[in-house]
Amino acid sequence: MHRIMIYTRPTCSDSLRLRGWLNAMALRFVEHDLTLPAISDEAQRRTGSRVGPITVIEGEVILGTAADQIRQIRPLVGLIKAA
Repeated sequence: MHRIMIYTRPTCSDSLRLRGWLNAMALRFVEHDLTLPAISDEAQRRTGSRVGPITVIEGEVILGTAADQIRQIRPLVGLIKAA
């Protein structure tokens, strides 16, 4: 099963765009708020970054702008939905 986890900030435009795209693609995900210190620390430990958005799919970390991440996630959509 492909599990998607995203680390975001509520007012970050890239976070909003990524979340909107995932919802539009009907992909389920777990979201974590980087404005919370414990979540920010967790993101740093797991991904090496505190800058959102951060996507983690089955342990694979995807960083960059929402557009960059969407480009990387798009080829996986069929696999994720099939899981």
